[in-house]
Amino acid sequence: METGQKTKEELSRTVANIQAGVLAFVGGVIGGLGLFIMTAWLLLEGGPHVGSHLQLLSNYFIGYSVTWPGSVIGLLYGALTGGVLGWTIGFIYNKVVGIRGG
Repeated sequence: METGQKTKEELSRTVANIQAGVLAFVGGVIGGLGLFIMTAWLLLEGGPHVGSHLQLLSNYFIGYSVTWPGSVIGLLYGALTGGVLGWTIGFIYNKVVGIRGG
């Protein structure tokens, strides 16, 4: 076997799998902090119709609102949603790599 081919196979085995748990953690942190910061930003900005578009998330996230208590609830929902999404992406990626790798 050529040196270049051997190196390529070693690299593909090393890089192939993603740690789904780590991806879930990172997704959760980004999702939770993202929704918290967006809500807090709108509250600090103020105005007559604060966060009317972001308020639509209350259709999916029960208890969420563009208020300070709602920002904490949004932190939890964002972390849960981001974590589940991150884990799902990692799981599917690892399955596809497993199928392609043989």
